[in-house]
Amino acid sequence: MISDCHVHTEFSGDSKAPQNAQVQAALELGMKEICITDHHDPGSSQMTHIDFTLDLPAYLRALEDTVQAFEGKIRVLKGIELGLMLREKDILTRLGAELPVDYIIGSSHFLDGLDVYDPVCYQGRSEYASYFRYFESTLARIRTLDCFDSLGHLDYIVRYGPGRNENYDPMDYMDIIDEILKTLIHRGKALECNTAGFKYGLGHPHPQEEILLRYRELGGELLTVGSDAHTPGQVGGFFPQAAEILKSCGFRYYTVYHQRKPVFYPL
Repeated sequence: MISDCHVHTEFSGDSKAPQNAQVQAALELGMKEICITDHHDPGSSQMTHIDFTLDLPAYLRALEDTVQAFEGKIRVLKGIELGLMLREKDILTRLGAELPVDYIIGSSHFLDGLDVYDPVCYQGRSEYASYFRYFESTLARIRTLDCFDSLGHLDYIVRYGPGRNENYDPMDYMDIIDEILKTLIHRGKALECNTAGFKYGLGHPHPQEEILLRYRELGGELLTVGSDAHTPGQVGGFFPQAAEILKSCGFRYYTVYHQRKPVFYPL
C-alpha cells in the first residue's frame, strides 16, 4: 500500500516525532503519500492528563511547510483526528466544515466523561458492559455528527479494557456493530483499518477481521488504512498483514482522501 493515512507527530499530545521525520520514514518505505492526522479532542481537558487539543493555526502552518519541504518527493496530505463527543457538536460541526485539510478521522477516545485508557473507566461495570457502552456511544456519535470522513479504530477500547481482547469476541456485539456499519454506509463515511492492534500485541487490526468482513458483506466500500504511528519506526507498520486480511475479506481497493474526496487505490 502506497499511503499511510493515520500518523501522529509532535503536535499530538502523545507523540514527540517531528513531522519531517514521519514523512521521511514513509519516503524511505517507498510510499507515495502520507497523511498527518494529529489529535484534536475539544472538551477533553478535564478527562485526561494529556493535552489532546491542537494549536490549530500553528499546526496548519507546519503542515503547509512540510508539504512544501517534500514537494516532488512524496505527497504530504493534511489531516486531523477529531475526537467525537456529542457535547462538542457545535465546535466539531464548525471544524468539519471549515478546516482546510484533505482528510478527517473521527474517533471515540472518551466514554461517559472518562478516558478509556484509564482503568477507572471500567470500575463498577463488567468488561462486556463497558465494551457495549463504547459501541453504543460510538453509534450515537456517528448518527449525529457529520464532521469526519472515516471512523477511526472502531474497537479501540479493547486496547485498554481489563482483559484487552482476551475475552473479546466481536460476534457478541455484532447487532450494535451492524448498526454502526450500516450508519457509516448510509452516510457515505469510510471505515478505517487501523494496524496498531498488532503494535499493541492484540494480534488483529482495529477493527478485527470479523467486523471488516461484515462491513464488506453489507456493501461497505470506503475503507481507509492507517498505522496510527507515533514514531518514525511505526509508519506503515503491519501493512503487508493488513493487505492480506483485507483481500481475504473481499476488498480490492482502499481509500485515500484528497481535499475531502475519496480516491481509490488497489490493494
